[in-house]
Amino acid sequence: MRTAFIRWGKVLLASLAALAACSSPDQNTHTPAQDPATGEVYTQRRVVIADSLIRGRILDRNDSVLVDTRLQFVLRLPRRPPLDTLALGQLLGWDSTTVRRRIAEALPYPGARPQTPVQLRLTAAEAKRVRRDSSTTVSGLTLLERHQRTYTTTAGAPVLGYLSAEAQAFYRQAQRYRRGRFYRLRNGGVEAYYNGLLKGRHGYLHPLVDAKGQQHGTWAPDTTFQQGQDLHLTLDVKLQAYAEKLMGNRKGYLVALDPRTGEILAYVSAPVYDPATITAPDQAGVRAELLEHENMPLLNRPAMLANPPGSVFKLVNAAVALQMSAITPATAFRCDQSLVSCVHHHKPANSLTAGLKYSCNPYFYQVMQNLIDCVPDSLVQDNVAARHANLAQWRRYVRSFGLDSVLGVDLPREAPGFLPTPAYYDKARRTRGWTYRSIYSLSIGQGEINMTGLQMANMAAIIANRGWYYRPHLVRSVGENGPLPRFRQKHHTLIDSAHFAALVPGMVAVMQKGGTADASSLADVGITVAGKTGTVQNDEGDDHAAFVGFAPADNPKIAVAVYLENGGFGATAAAPCAVMVMEKYLRGYIAPKRKRWEKRIQSRARHGY
Repeated sequence: MRTAFIRWGKVLLASLAALAACSSPDQNTHTPAQDPATGEVYTQRRVVIADSLIRGRILDRNDSVLVDTRLQFVLRLPRRPPLDTLALGQLLGWDSTTVRRRIAEALPYPGARPQTPVQLRLTAAEAKRVRRDSSTTVSGLTLLERHQRTYTTTAGAPVLGYLSAEAQAFYRQAQRYRRGRFYRLRNGGVEAYYNGLLKGRHGYLHPLVDAKGQQHGTWAPDTTFQQGQDLHLTLDVKLQAYAEKLMGNRKGYLVALDPRTGEILAYVSAPVYDPATITAPDQAGVRAELLEHENMPLLNRPAMLANPPGSVFKLVNAAVALQMSAITPATAFRCDQSLVSCVHHHKPANSLTAGLKYSCNPYFYQVMQNLIDCVPDSLVQDNVAARHANLAQWRRYVRSFGLDSVLGVDLPREAPGFLPTPAYYDKARRTRGWTYRSIYSLSIGQGEINMTGLQMANMAAIIANRGWYYRPHLVRSVGENGPLPRFRQKHHTLIDSAHFAALVPGMVAVMQKGGTADASSLADVGITVAGKTGTVQNDEGDDHAAFVGFAPADNPKIAVAVYLENGGFGATAAAPCAVMVMEKYLRGYIAPKRKRWEKRIQSRARHGY
């Protein structure tokens, strides 16, 4: 057997040792400079302060290493058949099924004849077996050793991202598919966003040198050497992995954050996939499946996909209506289904708390109608102008929640969502004389409103905090420093804290007997959850399921938003996932009472429904 060992690690270390021995000038010399006082001519030089740059690691909030630069072993198979797969399996300790699967995953499509030899990643133990191989076992194998970014977890793919230099094969594959999809997929996570801090920088001196090699000052400021810094994420990798099991191959997202700090505890974009898939040399076939999959698993849903939020948006409308004095906490409305249908059979909604508990659509239709159709004394003769002014004021308050704009999360891409303006409706309805009846869908979080998963989770955090928030972020500290300065700035909405406090009893009632999500209560383990369900109407298939909430209700430590596309009812599909993540985070385990429920959800997640 011919086995070639390319020891990149040793070559790299030898090179770095040689560089560290002395600082060498850059080969590029600049135009000579003349000293105006003496007339002597000096040469501008650029000298590298030689030192070894090591890319920083990525760790979770509990200091578990998630991504590091480590030695990887790759087995290059002979390019020309035949290949004795039985002998190869015996050499590596794999069964025949594993050999066929691993080779199939490395091919861009079934039966492909790749232009370059197939490469398979090996463990250190497998590489050791190859080294001991005799020439009579499998011929034509080549063992490569190289340093590359290595993932120690299978969770958190959209957060961890990938190094662009190692993802060139993925980019080439993606370009062969629809161009629009390719541009939306180019998202390198925190690896790309914090690339400059992770890779560090070389130091440079800029001396002016005379003909004898003597230095006479500098021609530019010197720069200091900066080693690559570690990133400590806000993610709890165990909670992240658990949340991914609950979402699995379904289509949607789950975002959990600490409302007290804005730190994102779990960030799931489903269907989920292994983060190593994008850069691994033996995953071309898996990447092709991800690129072609109709559910677009490579789309970073929580940040990049904005959808109508459904009934969870009733919380925002209620807060704004309270602020604008359109209602009070004691306001009652009849469940008049001639206005809009109500899917819940419930007692009369004689207060805001009851309206939230039962998620009564006619109740919130009338809440928004009171807000939009209110005619102030100054506009008593002009109802059209009054509606325009009220909608503009509504939008001003809603935008203070961080909607209709990017929140500024530390990821390369984020969508702003959308809130309609009076001018938008003037154009869409082709008249300034539109009425509330033509925009009433805003009252139940449908129509033209679009929100991202990050915005929905942040909305829950705002209510938990009674009106303020820190920008959601994924990095807790950079090296020995804290998060970026902008993540330490507190932001306040334009709504008084008393109005947010008025929402909480209704959110707690949602989780109690008779509420829309009473089956998801955690009262049996002493946790009071405040939540709101949502079912988003969908003309192209099953309805979407949504849920937002926080716990404990009186001292919130976690806020969660869940959105399951084509999931059905928010109460039966989204709420159970959210409360299990809450229980897992707050208690560390799931109560026996919900174990069967947990297994059923995880089974459905694996099958993607």
